[in-house]
Amino acid sequence: MNRRSFTKTISVAGTAVAFGNLNVAGANDRIRLGFIGLGNRGDQVLDAFLTHPDCQVTALCDLYQPYLDFAASKIGGSPRQFKDYRKLLEMKELDGVVIATPDHWHALQTIGACQAGKDVYVEKPLSLCVAEGRKMVEIAQQCNRVVQVGIHRRSIPICKEAADLVRSGILGKITVARAFHIQNEWPKGIGNPPDGHPPDGLDWNEWLGPAPQSPYNRNHGFYRFRWFYGYSGGQVTNFGVHYLDFIHWALGVESPLAVTAMGGKYAIADNREIPDTLEVLWQYPKDVLVTFSQYNASAAAASARPAEIEIRGTHGTFYLRGNGYEIVPETITPNEFPARTPVDRAHERQYSVGAKALIAPQKASAANSADTAPHARNFLDCIRSRQKCHCDILTGHRSTSATLIANIALQTRSFLEWDAQAEKFSNHAAANQKLSYAYRHPYRL
Repeated sequence: MNRRSFTKTISVAGTAVAFGNLNVAGANDRIRLGFIGLGNRGDQVLDAFLTHPDCQVTALCDLYQPYLDFAASKIGGSPRQFKDYRKLLEMKELDGVVIATPDHWHALQTIGACQAGKDVYVEKPLSLCVAEGRKMVEIAQQCNRVVQVGIHRRSIPICKEAADLVRSGILGKITVARAFHIQNEWPKGIGNPPDGHPPDGLDWNEWLGPAPQSPYNRNHGFYRFRWFYGYSGGQVTNFGVHYLDFIHWALGVESPLAVTAMGGKYAIADNREIPDTLEVLWQYPKDVLVTFSQYNASAAAASARPAEIEIRGTHGTFYLRGNGYEIVPETITPNEFPARTPVDRAHERQYSVGAKALIAPQKASAANSADTAPHARNFLDCIRSRQKCHCDILTGHRSTSATLIANIALQTRSFLEWDAQAEKFSNHAAANQKLSYAYRHPYRL
C-alpha cells in the first residue's frame, strides 16, 4: 500500500464522500429524528447529527429539564419536548430515533421504537445482557427497521483501512490481539457520596426503569452509572466493546469460543461495583488469544508502543491508536533456533545469518477516530437506501455479547465455553442464568 497517497486529515465532508451520500435534501425532504437521552453522550451524538443539513431534529426526550433546555437551544425553533419516551414514539411524523440513554434502557426503547415503525440509532453497548440483545435483533428484523449501533469507528475511513489491512494477511499468522483501557483514578476515583435526594425535576423511579430499586446516589446517576452493574457492564462494555468490535472486524471473526477473567477493586477507595483492575482473556477461532486489560490505578502505557489495540502476527505487529496506526515488522531468521549450551555458540551465531523482515514498516495518521459524525451520516443514508448500516444491530449484538460474557466469567470466577450459535455456555449451567435478568415490575422485555 502506497502511504504517500494517504491524506493525513479527514474532514467530515471527505468522510461523507467515502462512506455516504452527499446529496443535501431540501427542507421538505429532511429526515426527521427524535432524540431520547441528551446528557453527556447524548449531547455529543446530537452534535454529530446536527452537522448534517438533511437531518431535522423534531423532538427531544429526557427526564432532566436542563438537558432538554440545552439541546433545544442548540437546535433552535421549537422542537417538541417529552419526559416520557413513549409519547415521543407516538409521533407519526418521525422517521427515526436516536437513543443515548443509560445502558439498562436501550432494549426497551429500541424495541418500542422498532414496533412504532421508527428506524433507530442506539448507542453502545447495545444491551445490558445477552438475552436483551438477541430480542432486539429479532424485533428489528421482524419490523424491517434500519438500526445503527453506536460503535462509531465502523464509519471512520482509517479504521476501515486498518481492519482491511490486517485482514489481508500482511501480519502473517496472528496469534494474539490485545486491547487496553488505562486511566489512573487512584486514590478516590468517583468518591463515596451518601445516598440522598435526586436533583430537582429528576424522576429517579423513572430513571431506574427496569433496573433494581435503589435509593438515589449521585454516583448511580448521569455518567457515573457506568461504575455499577445494575445499569451498565462497566468499562469492559463501555470502552471494551469498541476494541473488541475492531478486533472482530480485523480478524474476520464474530464471536469467541471461550472466556475467562480475573480482577477486582484492588486500589481505589470509592463506592464503585466494577473492578479498578481487570484482565479478560478470550479464545477465538483461528487460534487467536484476545485480551482486554483495564488498569484504573495506574496510567503507564501497557503496550510496546502507545496504543489502544495491539495485534501480533508472525510477520509483524499492528498498533491502533486514536489518530492512526502503525505496523512494525518482525525480523525473521531462516535457521533453526539453537540450543543454548556452551558448545553451541557457533550455531547461535549462525542462527542470525540471513535475518530479514518480510514486510515493510507502515504508519498512517488521520483525524481523531472519536468523530461520530460519519456514523451519523451512514445512518441517515441507510434510512433512505434501506441498506444495512456499517454497524448493524447483529454486528453490534455480537460485539456487545463478547464483552458481556466477560463480566459473567469474572462474576462466576470461571472458564466459560461459549456456543455462539445457541448463545449460551456449554459447560456452566449457573453462568447461563446470568445471560438475562428479571426486570423490576411492571417492566417486561
